[in-house]
Amino acid sequence: MKRRASTSSPSFFTQLGTALWLGLAIALVALLLINLTASAVFSSRVFPGVSMAGRSLSGLKLNQAASLITVTPGYPETGRITLTYADRTWVVTPTQLGVFTDPQATAQTAFKTGRSGSIDKVLLERLALLRGGIEIQPSFLYSENITVEYLKTIANEINQPLREASLEISGTTVIVNNGQPGRVLDIPATLALISAQLELMQDAVIPLVVFETQPQVLDVSAQGELAQAILSEPFKFVLPADLNAGAAEWVIEPAMLAKMLTFERVQNGDSTVLQLVANQPLVSAYLESLRGETDAAPENSRFIFNDETAQLELITPAVIGRSLNIPATIAGMNANLLEGKHRVKLAFDITEPAVTDTKTGAELGITELVYAYTSYFRGSSADRVQNIKTASATFHGLLIPPGGVLSMSDELGDISLDNGYAEALIILGDETIRGVGGGVCQVSTTLFRTAYFAGYPILERYAHAYRVGYYEQTASGHDANLAGLDATVFVPLVDFKFSNDTDYWLLMETYVNSNYSLTWKFYSTSDGRTVESHTTGPTNITDPPEPLYRENPKLDKGVVKQVDWAAEGANVVVRRTVTRNGAILYNDTFNTNYQPWRAIYEYGPGTENMPPEKTEGD
Repeated sequence: MKRRASTSSPSFFTQLGTALWLGLAIALVALLLINLTASAVFSSRVFPGVSMAGRSLSGLKLNQAASLITVTPGYPETGRITLTYADRTWVVTPTQLGVFTDPQATAQTAFKTGRSGSIDKVLLERLALLRGGIEIQPSFLYSENITVEYLKTIANEINQPLREASLEISGTTVIVNNGQPGRVLDIPATLALISAQLELMQDAVIPLVVFETQPQVLDVSAQGELAQAILSEPFKFVLPADLNAGAAEWVIEPAMLAKMLTFERVQNGDSTVLQLVANQPLVSAYLESLRGETDAAPENSRFIFNDETAQLELITPAVIGRSLNIPATIAGMNANLLEGKHRVKLAFDITEPAVTDTKTGAELGITELVYAYTSYFRGSSADRVQNIKTASATFHGLLIPPGGVLSMSDELGDISLDNGYAEALIILGDETIRGVGGGVCQVSTTLFRTAYFAGYPILERYAHAYRVGYYEQTASGHDANLAGLDATVFVPLVDFKFSNDTDYWLLMETYVNSNYSLTWKFYSTSDGRTVESHTTGPTNITDPPEPLYRENPKLDKGVVKQVDWAAEGANVVVRRTVTRNGAILYNDTFNTNYQPWRAIYEYGPGTENMPPEKTEGD
C-alpha cells in the first residue's frame, strides 16, 4: 500500500534563530541611526560625555573647547617638581620649567573622540560616551630652553670655583687661606632627569646632578700655626759636636728666615698637605757661602824624623776632611721644621786623610835622611827673613806620597799680610820693588836645589829675571857656579813643581838658622840613585845698563835713594844625570838667560850730585 508524503511546520529552534538575527539587525539599524543622527547633530561640536580635568566639553565647538581648556588649571599649574641638592630644595611648577597645556591640540583630541580611528574604536568610544563619558588627557607643550634657563639660576647659587688652600709669608706673618671645594651643576644631566619626569605628568623629587671637585688641600690652619711658631724666633745652623771643630753656629733672624722658607705640597698617606720647607735655591746659596768656614780639606799628619831613634814624631795632628753636604743639610732642616725645631746640625761628607797620627816611619817608608841642602841669605832685611820663615814653615813636616807632585804655589796659597807675610823687595816686570812676600824665592830656590841634588824629577821651574846675589851665597862667601840653580815662584802664576817618583813617602823638614841660612831636609828610603851635576857657569856676560835716575817728589832736596841694583847679564847651562844601579833615570838640562839689570836711583827735587852705581843686588 502506498503512503503519501506529509508536510511538517518549521522547528522551534529555527524560529528562535531567525528572531535573534532579526533583533540584532534591528539593533544595529537603530544604533546606526543614532550614530548618524549624533554625527549630524554634533558635526562641528564635541560629542556629549567628553570631559577634561573634570570639566565637560560636551557640545562645544573647537574654539569654545579651546577657550575653556585655556582657563582650566591642569598639571602644568598645579603640579610640583622638587629639586634638591644637599640640604637645599627648590619647588617649582611644571609651567616654571616650560610645560604648558596646548588648548588647540587638546580641543582637537576632544573633538576627535568618537570620530577618528577604526570602526571598532569609534563604536567603542561612542558606546563609552553613552554609558558614562570619556575623560581625555590634555596635550602639552614643553620648552627645554625654559628649563635650562631656570637651571642656570640655580647654578648661580650652587656653582663655586675650586680653590686650593694656600699659605703665604708676608714679612714674618703667615697668612692662611683655606681651600674651597669646587661645584658645578651638570645642567644636561639634570635636564634629562627633569624631562623624563615631566613626561609622566606626576609630582616628583628630583636630585640635582652636581659635579663636585675636592681640593688637594682644604684646611691648612695647623700648618699655618706651625709656620708662625717657626718664624717667632731665629733659626740656627750648628756644627756637629763630633767634628771637634769647636763650637760654631750661624743664626738666621726671622726676617731673613722668612725669605728662605716656602710652602710645598707633600703627599701624606692618602692626602696632600702644605708643608713649610726650605726654599732650596736660597738656602743652598746661603749654605754654599759658609763653605769657607765649615769645610776642611783632609790634611795628613805632620811629623819630624828623630835622627837618633829613626822614628817619626808627631808635630801636627791630621785634619779629617769635611765637605758640607747641602742636600742632606736641607733635608735635615725640613725634618726639623716639621717638628717645630729652630736648629739643625750641618751635614758633612767626611774624608779621612791618607796619613793619620798613628802611622810609623816603617809603614810610610820614611827611614833615613836622603838629602839635605842649605842656602844662605846674609844681608837680608828683617822683613825678608820674616817671609822666609813664614813660607818655609808651610813645608815643615809635609808629606809627599809615592807618585805625588808637590806644587809650591798650591801649598803656599795666599801670600798676604793676613797670613804672616811682610813687604820686601820683589822682582816685578823690569823693576825690583817692594811687595808682599819678598824673599819667598829663597824658599823656592832652596827646595829646587834639594830636589835637584836628591835626584827627584823637576816638573816646572822658572829662573829669576836677573842674577840675585843671595842665591850665589855659600857658607863662606859667593860661588858663581850656583848661578842657574835658582827658582822663582809668583803665586799663582809662576810655580815650582817636582814629583816623588819613588815607592816611599817623602817627608820634608825646613829650618831657618840664626846664621841667615835655610836648611831643607828630605827623609825617605834611599833607592840607590846618584846625581851628577855640571854647570857652564855664567857665560856671555854683559854689563848692566847705565843707572836710571828719577825724581821722587816725596823725597827732600839732596836726598838720593837707591831702589834697584845693577846686575850683569849672563847665560848658564846646568846639566844633571840621575842614575840607579848603572841605569840612567834622567838626563836634565836647565838653560837660564839672565838679563843685564840696571840700578835705579830716586832723588828729591833740586838734588844735583848723584852717587856712583852700586852692584849689590837683592
